[in-house]
Amino acid sequence: MLVANRGVALAQGVRAFASQATPAIPEKRESSVNASLRKGAGGRASFSGNVVTVFGASGFLGLPVVNRLAKNGNQIIIPYRQDPYYMRELKVVGELGQILFFPFELKDEASIRKVLRYSNIVINLVGTRVPTKNYSMEETHVNGARRLARISREMGVDRFIHLSALGANPNPEKGFFVGASEFLRTKGLGENAVRDEFPSATIVRPSLMYGENDGFIQYYVSRWRKTPLDTVYLYKSGEQTIKMPVWGGDVALGLERIVRDVSTNGKTFELVGPHAYQMSELVDFMYKKAHCLPQFGFNYRRHGLPDPYFMALTLATEMWGKFFKCKVPLNREWMQYVEATNDVMTGCPGFDELGVRKLGEFEMLGGQQAFYRSFYKYYEEQLGDLPAPPLPLRSPPLVKRSNAVFA
Repeated sequence: MLVANRGVALAQGVRAFASQATPAIPEKRESSVNASLRKGAGGRASFSGNVVTVFGASGFLGLPVVNRLAKNGNQIIIPYRQDPYYMRELKVVGELGQILFFPFELKDEASIRKVLRYSNIVINLVGTRVPTKNYSMEETHVNGARRLARISREMGVDRFIHLSALGANPNPEKGFFVGASEFLRTKGLGENAVRDEFPSATIVRPSLMYGENDGFIQYYVSRWRKTPLDTVYLYKSGEQTIKMPVWGGDVALGLERIVRDVSTNGKTFELVGPHAYQMSELVDFMYKKAHCLPQFGFNYRRHGLPDPYFMALTLATEMWGKFFKCKVPLNREWMQYVEATNDVMTGCPGFDELGVRKLGEFEMLGGQQAFYRSFYKYYEEQLGDLPAPPLPLRSPPLVKRSNAVFA
């Protein structure tokens, strides 16, 4: 009798469960990793399931980006087109066998297809400040970006991340050093080309970046910018230009967050530093940190007056670069972008949307880089030897629809 009662109770329970509504099936959640291949706890010795190809890894931003990606267990393909010894620093940031190198040429589609054969994510960091005989800014920023985006789509790549520049515009305003900024024009056309070929691509527009071997501190704190009379020429003395410099490591962190977040597809991000400064304040601070001081025999003066010596030196270096097909320390195109173009956001998402809250400040990180470029090399400064230079005046980042208000 007891067994029969238990059987009846079990049958009633089954009927009651069957009579209930079918439980809701959870919605599919997109992920930036391939769970079927993911191995390990997620650190440098793991495999996230992503194979990331990083074009332009030999540039200023390449090392911090590759380091961030390798730290999360991504397998990284690094195409290169120069001597392999220039890439050796990138080898040690990842686990053994997780960073692979392949020679390629930006105009050779076969070599591009080879490096994209097993990749599901592509990051394009290719860019130039100085045009050369084989690679003009148009060929690098527009045709090259279009070619990479098109081949990535044809090879079945899931995601394409393209590095542009803050203020990129296919029709830039008339410039001072040049007729119109070719750098910003080609960067703007490059964004359109990438969108045409890869509609779900993520565009990243960083402001003026600084760090080791950058194009800002290394470019301006040098004896090429400072004349023998210790004068430094700046467009309108640097008092009419607003810059929001961002540390290169923060931009690399932002790119790593974009790789991990698949919801960033099709979006445009503007990554700027935490503060806005006048160009004059930044240059004064950097030169004081670099020991360009009266007690060391320097009489630093910043001015915006016509400087025949500096302009003649700039033209001479540009001619040298055109003749020998090499980069030069003075370039009017880059001066137009840095000195005569304001860094102003247009309302696109920034670091906050990527979860990056704590950003490096120029007063500490930028001042340290300027300190390393001291004009008085044989002086080893000790704590308290010199008064701390006054900090540059700063304001919150600027968000405007147009930078005409600063013209």
